[in-house]
Amino acid sequence: MTQYQPQGFSMLPTAVKHLLIINFLSFFAYYVLARQGICDLNYILGLWSVNSGHFRLWQPISYMFMHANFTHVFFNMFSLWMFGTAMENFWGMRRFLIYYFACGIGAGLLYLLVPGFHVTVGASAAVYGILLAFGMTFPKDYVYVFLWMLIIIAASVVLQGTPLGNFLDDYSLIIFLIIFWFGSRTGKGMVRIQNRWFIIGMIAIELFMGLFIVDGVAHFAHLGGMLIGFLLILYWKKHPFSRF
Repeated sequence: MTQYQPQGFSMLPTAVKHLLIINFLSFFAYYVLARQGICDLNYILGLWSVNSGHFRLWQPISYMFMHANFTHVFFNMFSLWMFGTAMENFWGMRRFLIYYFACGIGAGLLYLLVPGFHVTVGASAAVYGILLAFGMTFPKDYVYVFLWMLIIIAASVVLQGTPLGNFLDDYSLIIFLIIFWFGSRTGKGMVRIQNRWFIIGMIAIELFMGLFIVDGVAHFAHLGGMLIGFLLILYWKKHPFSRF
């Protein structure tokens, strides 16, 4: 992930560990209750637009812990573990949690400005904020990207709505695990990218997807999380001893 490992480095620091547990338990509760026909927690705890008539005050927080399916929660939690571990070890638990919830809640509040009858779920906005922090904190370190995964993601976007595109979407988790296992064992298909260029690329992809691709993903909420994170990091740079 990165060459940076400060003294006391933990592969599963406290805040990241508990966020992983809460998110997976929340998804499990949603899945079981929905399968039993008892209730739809995503309907109750997801973030609805203000003009939908379903908005409740707790939703800008609760939506961060709900996910649409297992693939959704897996990729968010994998990214949280991968990048959040470095940031919690660097900042400490308190500042990490302030940043995480500021990005998630702030992006949710910004997303309320988008009109429409829709519900949003997922930790993605907070996770994208963590990605930005990782890139800004360790800009000259490197991440290793699976080239084949990028090709498959691009193919699923181009082929969206076709049988092959649907297949790639439906089995994206299995495909990712196969590529991850093969790449980790052999080192093949892995490209080293400097963190700052990786983050710039992610921003460009989200902006493109938000403007030109209709896929039911709240891409501008992801960018909102990055914006809130960017502003908070700038504040901390000017006030390094702030308790906020």
